Amino acid sequence: MDLGRMVPLVIYDNQCYLCTKFAKAVNFLARGKLLLVGHYTELGEKLRGQILDSSALEMFWFVDGKTAFGGRAALVPLISAIIQSKGSGNKEFENNEACDVECKNVKAVFVRSASLLTNSKKLAINAI
Repeated sequence: MDLGRMVPLVIYDNQCYLCTKFAKAVNFLARGKLLLVGHYTELGEKLRGQILDSSALEMFWFVDGKTAFGGRAALVPLISAIIQSKGSGNKEFENNEACDVECKNVKAVFVRSASLLTNSKKLAINAI
């Protein structure tokens, strides 16, 4: 897999209503210049297996080619990439969320927001 042609990219939980809304907002702000990949897509599973660790599903990830930033650690690099990116990315955002009503309530918003602020990780990416 040629990671260099895909970065910068965001890996998010595409089975979560709130995470999908977050990814839609990122896609809008980046004007489709970032590649967005769901954790549970075929490509997402390959990326999780090759560059992420066992905590991959606990947070969203921003990958710049040299480092994978997860959760809180991904916020600043993601904002920077949104401002600076010139890639081709996802012009059309695929919305394939598979969520039940449980993830659309106030408690779910609080839990997901808290997990964004409490989970943070950086992983160096070896040449793939």
